[in-house]
Amino acid sequence: MSLDPVQLDLSKSADSQEKFRTKRLVAWETAPFIFYVAALIGGFIALRGTKMIDAPARVEVMSALGLILLLGAVILLAGWKIRKLKQDNDYRRAILVSVLEGQPGGHLITDAKARTIYANTKFQKALNNSTSMSVSELPLYTTSGNDEASDNLQEFIEQAKSGLGGEMVFPFSRAGFFGWYRLAVRPIESWRGYTHWQLEDISGSYEDSQRLGRERVRLIEFLDHAPVGFFSVDEQGTFIFTNDTFVSWLGAEDKDLGNGSFHLHDVLIDVPANIEPYDILPTPQDAPVQRGEIKMRAFDGREFQAAVSHTILRGTDGTVRTRSIIRDLTPERAWKTALKQSEDRFQRFFEEAPLGIALVDSRGKITECNDAFAAMLNKPLHELLGAELLSLVKETSRAKAENVFGRIRGGLKPESAIEIELNTGPDKSVITQMFASPFMGENGVVLHFINVTERKNLEAQFTQSQKMQAVGQLAGGIAHDFNNLLTAMIGFCDLLLMRHRPGDSSFADIMQIKQNANRAANLVRQLLAFSRQQTLQPKVMDVTDVITDVSHLLRRLIGAGIDLKINHERDLGLVKVDQGQMEQVLVNLAVNARDAMGHGGVLTIKTRNFINKKTIAMVGTDEMPPGEWVAIDVGDTGTGIPPEVVARIFDPFFSTKPLGAGTGLGLSTVYGIIRQSNGYVGVETTVGRGTTFSIYMPRAEEVAAVKIVAPTIEKVEDLTGSSRILLVEDEDAVRAFSVRALQNKGYEVFEASSGDNALELVAEKKPKIDLMVSDVMMPGMDGIELGKRIRETYPDLSIIFMSGYTEDKFKDDMGPGIHFLAKPFTLKQLAEKVKEVLDGEK
Repeated sequence: MSLDPVQLDLSKSADSQEKFRTKRLVAWETAPFIFYVAALIGGFIALRGTKMIDAPARVEVMSALGLILLLGAVILLAGWKIRKLKQDNDYRRAILVSVLEGQPGGHLITDAKARTIYANTKFQKALNNSTSMSVSELPLYTTSGNDEASDNLQEFIEQAKSGLGGEMVFPFSRAGFFGWYRLAVRPIESWRGYTHWQLEDISGSYEDSQRLGRERVRLIEFLDHAPVGFFSVDEQGTFIFTNDTFVSWLGAEDKDLGNGSFHLHDVLIDVPANIEPYDILPTPQDAPVQRGEIKMRAFDGREFQAAVSHTILRGTDGTVRTRSIIRDLTPERAWKTALKQSEDRFQRFFEEAPLGIALVDSRGKITECNDAFAAMLNKPLHELLGAELLSLVKETSRAKAENVFGRIRGGLKPESAIEIELNTGPDKSVITQMFASPFMGENGVVLHFINVTERKNLEAQFTQSQKMQAVGQLAGGIAHDFNNLLTAMIGFCDLLLMRHRPGDSSFADIMQIKQNANRAANLVRQLLAFSRQQTLQPKVMDVTDVITDVSHLLRRLIGAGIDLKINHERDLGLVKVDQGQMEQVLVNLAVNARDAMGHGGVLTIKTRNFINKKTIAMVGTDEMPPGEWVAIDVGDTGTGIPPEVVARIFDPFFSTKPLGAGTGLGLSTVYGIIRQSNGYVGVETTVGRGTTFSIYMPRAEEVAAVKIVAPTIEKVEDLTGSSRILLVEDEDAVRAFSVRALQNKGYEVFEASSGDNALELVAEKKPKIDLMVSDVMMPGMDGIELGKRIRETYPDLSIIFMSGYTEDKFKDDMGPGIHFLAKPFTLKQLAEKVKEVLDGEK
């Protein structure tokens, strides 16, 4: 939009416009001469025409003609002047428009009613080329989406419309670009109500100024909060600059040190004589820098020692300015004192710490260690200094230690703690927890060692006991179920034998079934013995006799491809063992040796006396105390046992044999029997050469007398009766056999399949009961709880508990009138027990 109603072609160059203007000026300058010439010619023609009229008329005509000519000349001259003035104004306006278009910002001129008189191209773009081209639309096209900026800009525009000048900076966003505008408003002088608006994109300079301002603020904050003090004084020693740190040291937070009333020497103690007001130390004249320590006094009376670097700048006019850096030495000296005390405490802690500490350099060598670490390794302290730490680590733990050192040197966070074994002597080691961390200030590592050998032994013992407890629970559960089955098998065999006497064709078959059931019962008893739920019957004996008795069985077990060699030492001591269990131990070890010698070999059993004066570490966590022992070595020439497997060979159910080739209970049974007999088991093995198991049994101090018991002749008794018996058994087969057995003896039997069923029967029929026979382990209510509930109704009722466990398991639950019958039992045993209890009540 232009001030000139005539639209100028601004696309033409300035030279072409100047030529155009010159042509127009020449034309308008020559126009009056042409007009005057034309007027003279016309006047001459008119004058010659007046000769034909009379003189008065000619005078009038000539006067009128002259007047017309004069008036025309005046009009023509005035029009020419007006036209010339307008063209000059057009030219000046064109120059002004060109200037405004070429300005770096947008320009807008409004009248008293805020109507737009002129807007250059840049301002038009800011208004998005709006048709109204109103300055009131500026917030719409620049600050859309920013309500706060839009409101501030609108308020500024309204103030400018009222005639107030000023400028403001506001953000704008357009086509994804964010920037800053500066809007300047100035009233136009001598044009009341007219306003010049200038809009400038200052995004670059604004960001630079903001960044410079932030840097200036940061610099001021750095100076004010630097850990050293800065100050400057003039030639009179008057403070002209101090940072906040120095002000706080002087305790002058409430004072304005730069107001001209505070001087440098006011805060100095012992000011040297004959120095200038701006000096702090006596130095040669004109020395540019003064350095040293001075004593200063704060305004609150606190005195402190300070180190200062005082640079003096002298002007040619005699002015002086200093640039001074000062450091309060009080904290530093307090730190030194505290550091010395800390070092002393650390040294005491290092030397007296109950855990081992070692400092290792970048080469992996020990540079320092404490007495606890030396004692842990059972070595003198001086032998450890300079030694490579990894040489002290057991080979199996070396990779873990190297990994920790590598992580620390690589800048990675080490693990919280690792377990490693340290060598303490030939075939001896100690288990430790190692904590590692980088050593500050050096490319080394500090290590802390906690001896956890005893704890690991206790953990292993606890784990082993838990395993054995689990095995015992499993064995007990199996024994319970097996005994139920065997009770039914043996019982029904007894019922069949009542109808099939010797000589009957079925008698032999029934006896075979019963005998095999009895063999199965013996196996169950061994299982209970393995789980330590059966009492051993140890006797003092010579292990030579035990080995001789079992040697024939061993030869059959190992086969013809393996030689059996037995060597006994003379004057071998006696031991106190259960012969059957010891035979089981030898059988298990022989079978293990046979399996390790698949292609034949030699099995050697050797006995010897053994005395140790020091504790000896055995397999696992066991330690054999000093004493006298009888040793049995069982060695083979088989494949040997890998080192990583040795620690687990006595674990229940652990086996290296193929699936189905072993139960994993052989060696654990050996371990359980020997440990229950107060003995120990050791093992020595070499892969590819063979394995030797050594059994150490305590030497018996005296020989116990052997009692010979003469066999007794079984008496035939009357096992019949007529009492009323409540029989509770969840196993249908056992219950059916027991009911028939007791009914055959004349008893009246009330049967129940569970504890709840028994209580319902009693509550419903209220029978007279003389005896209750009940299983112990039943679903839901067990036999013990049932006995307590039944006795609420029948307080004096005798009870016989049946179970696959040994009687010892129920000692805590047995009292007056409580009896026990072990499963499996025969018909006769059941009848005898019932008769015994009922007769005992009479």
